[in-house]
Amino acid sequence: MTAWHEKTAAQIRDAVAAGAVSAAEVTRSYLDRIEAVDGRIGAYTQVWRDEALAQAEGLDQRIQAGEAVGPLAGVPISLKELICTTRGFTTCSSRILQGFQSPYNATVTEKLIAADAILLGKVNMDEFAMGSSTENSAVQKTANPWNLKCVPGGSSGGSAASIASATSAISFGSDTGGSIRQPAAFCGCVGLKPTYGRVSRYGLVAFASSLDQIGPLSRDVTDAALAMNVICGKDPMDATSADLPVEDFTRALTGDVKGLRIGLPKEYFIDALGSEVRALVEASAEVLREQGAEIVEVSLPHTDYAVAVYYIVAPAEASANLARFDGVRYGFRHSDAGNVTEMYVKTKSEGFGPEVQRRIMLGTYVLSSGYYDAYYLKAQKVRTLIKQDFDRAFAECDLILTPTAPTPAFEMGAKSDPLEMYLNDIFTISTNLAGIPAISIPCGLSATGLPVGLQLIGKAFDEATVLRAAHCYEQHAGLQMGAPALG
Repeated sequence: MTAWHEKTAAQIRDAVAAGAVSAAEVTRSYLDRIEAVDGRIGAYTQVWRDEALAQAEGLDQRIQAGEAVGPLAGVPISLKELICTTRGFTTCSSRILQGFQSPYNATVTEKLIAADAILLGKVNMDEFAMGSSTENSAVQKTANPWNLKCVPGGSSGGSAASIASATSAISFGSDTGGSIRQPAAFCGCVGLKPTYGRVSRYGLVAFASSLDQIGPLSRDVTDAALAMNVICGKDPMDATSADLPVEDFTRALTGDVKGLRIGLPKEYFIDALGSEVRALVEASAEVLREQGAEIVEVSLPHTDYAVAVYYIVAPAEASANLARFDGVRYGFRHSDAGNVTEMYVKTKSEGFGPEVQRRIMLGTYVLSSGYYDAYYLKAQKVRTLIKQDFDRAFAECDLILTPTAPTPAFEMGAKSDPLEMYLNDIFTISTNLAGIPAISIPCGLSATGLPVGLQLIGKAFDEATVLRAAHCYEQHAGLQMGAPALG
């Protein structure tokens, strides 16, 4: 009997479209898998069993009637809690949005439904996407399927855990400072952050509007390309979405990197980089060299400032975006208040978790009178310098290769210092500040059996080259990582 949860999205789509299996059978296989293993993982915050089966049965009827089907026909997917859906709730894993039902679907949700993907449910995240471990969720803890004592990364930890535990074929997360790529690295899957503007943000609950981007997490690079074919494109509902034609990214998966110049930035191979991670990433570069790429050294001299700049710009934007959650318009409202001011204070104090409150206060401070020029304006100027670093580097190479995270996944509760936690995103933040695409793909296991991720960074709107090189590595690296022992 075929275990459909072990198949890739491309294999499922081909089998469903050809009539070799019904979408309902595949959906039941995934729903049974969720029931069997997710109690130990905690990836899902809500599962839409009846709705998913009804959607799959409707698709089967259309296939039997000879109708054309979409490019993700029958593929079971999950969505991060901050992507709006009229089905279920959109809570951002926060108490302040508990029970909130969106009156509309995000553009990405609409595109996935139109592509005949099957929506299984929503997955856990750090509250309002603020965190690197999914320990900040107000809903539940999510475990790393490779080691249940470890975090899955964040903030798209539920998405990554659902792929690693084979409870969804593709999951969709958001990346503000590495929130797709870092959990993908920790959980041994593929995670792609597209260029800012490639994918509509309409219906994505905003954390930091100039940094947020929706992207896919998947089992392999081919599935990431399939997902990108569906979700990209200009959206009249999002003025920041780019007016570019939707490419067929699967055509870029040629299996070779001949003629590409790949840069290794010396500022990323620092003392904070674990020796195991360094060895695996350097070996990955050698694989691409053997396949015909030229490896060159490049410099990104303002890298040291990226974390500081990010933690000024992102909280500043978050403090403005989260002002709307005041107990009047959405979700939770404190019931014991004597006047409006007291209601605001009690609602926000109890509705937001400590990390969200910390960032709102930080953002409000850097935007306040007398400090705007000293902090926010200066950070924006340094952000421009970081962007110019990449422009100069890409004059010398086609791609940049780096580690995704300094270490493999750490144990839950191991990092109580916020500053120590922020440094987990040290290798991913710069690409969000520059607005360029990057992918994390597995490049091996540590001595303790935890996945390690390799990051490939591309020029703006050149996801095709990013996917091409990632696919080539995947085809020729000879990795035998196996799967988490979940039964």
